[in-house]
Amino acid sequence: MFDSILVWFRRDLRDFDHAALGEAQRRGRRVYCAFVFDREILDGLTQRGDRRVEFIRESLVELDGALRRRGGGLLVRHGWPVDEIPALARELAVAAVFANRDYEPQAKRRDSAVSAALAVDGISFESFKDQALLDGDEVLTQAGRPFTVFTPYRNAWLKRLGEDDWQPYQGRSGTLATTSAGGGVPPLAAIGFAATDLRALGIVPGMAAGQQLLDDFLGRISRYRQQRDFPAVKGVSYLSVHLRFGTVSIRDLVARAVAAGALRAPQEGGEGAATWLAELIWRDFYFMILDRFPRVVEGAFKPAYDAISWQQGRAADAAFAAWCAGGTGYPLVDAAMRQLNGTGYMHNRLRMLAASFLCKDLGIDWRRGEAYFARQLNDFDLSANNGGWQWAASSGCDAQPYFRIFNPLTQSERFDPGGKFIRRYLPELAAVPDRFIHAPWQMSAAEQLACGVVIGRDTPAPWVDHQQARRQTLQRYAVVRNLAAR
Repeated sequence: MFDSILVWFRRDLRDFDHAALGEAQRRGRRVYCAFVFDREILDGLTQRGDRRVEFIRESLVELDGALRRRGGGLLVRHGWPVDEIPALARELAVAAVFANRDYEPQAKRRDSAVSAALAVDGISFESFKDQALLDGDEVLTQAGRPFTVFTPYRNAWLKRLGEDDWQPYQGRSGTLATTSAGGGVPPLAAIGFAATDLRALGIVPGMAAGQQLLDDFLGRISRYRQQRDFPAVKGVSYLSVHLRFGTVSIRDLVARAVAAGALRAPQEGGEGAATWLAELIWRDFYFMILDRFPRVVEGAFKPAYDAISWQQGRAADAAFAAWCAGGTGYPLVDAAMRQLNGTGYMHNRLRMLAASFLCKDLGIDWRRGEAYFARQLNDFDLSANNGGWQWAASSGCDAQPYFRIFNPLTQSERFDPGGKFIRRYLPELAAVPDRFIHAPWQMSAAEQLACGVVIGRDTPAPWVDHQQARRQTLQRYAVVRNLAAR
């Protein structure tokens, strides 16, 4: 039992079912709570109006209020955690600092440095599993090694899963403490940022908003399997940004999936919940890959794929700029990029399509696309972003084969059959007839004039011919096949 503990919040911005907070309340007589706006991260952001920073700030306001109602409050600092956390721990005279575990290489280095600085003052540092449902050595192959293929990982994950894994953390009441050290959440301007269009886009930060989204999705979860791939349909949960910043609990989500029938036999129903649970398992899988194989941050999970020669030079830069701006001439790809640029969100099916198009139609290094998504996505998570891009580029673990290349036209026809999503984000194509909405360049000159959409004037011509690009991609990836044959 500790006399006092400092709980360091990071990407876990809630006061319920919180591993570090629950453990601190169980083992500490007094519990203080703190958050640090990390300058190592914030100083690297290029835009002063960043939706993610505003989401964090607004979520902290709600968290601070919730902690105050329980007798505590949130101490907020702006600086480098290796300085701020030890200083705050000394000021509060705590015996230990508790935090929830992180899996990113930079975060692990940060925690190691903070732990070492605390140790100088005789203060212990402990971390707890909270982001993932299962981590560390909880899911291993029979040989005791990390999995590198998803399906056997999922099977082992499900076999290992028990009711205790999704039970919420319950802390004792009355242990949260206040201090005169100063609390409250500073305005965005105080940390060098400006307000954004977050709420205008319908993105509401905080625990209550996360719960509302979850409740709404649970009313639709039975249709998830059938509807999740159609961007014009309300088929997904829209919880990704809340998962990213921990305003919802992964244990709660898994418990809800199980309650909705995720573990039932297929003939007993629950296919939608089972499909959603599989997506949550993918999240654990990518956390594990990043944790155990941190080299994926810099290069291919399959080293042979680092031998690929990607397009470079002015032509590649122009193609990349067109892709970023939503100007490739392929309507669904462009609509996806317009959605990303305008809202900070992109539907998962479209993330796969846009990534495949960049790598395998334009021949551009997946790392350039990964970095662009990292700047734009409200829900940016290094593990999932890296895993998704390496999946699309065929360089990752359990990735699609290099010869599987999404056809942007068939993807468009299949997943946005009426062009509803395309027309929403490419209003210049609103008058294009349905039969041409996926490939407007196939209209005759007279048909273009009739609907007021002239290729090259009102909308770009296709940047590449897909069939020709496919042949070039197979040639580009031949180096991988040749290396494997040696």
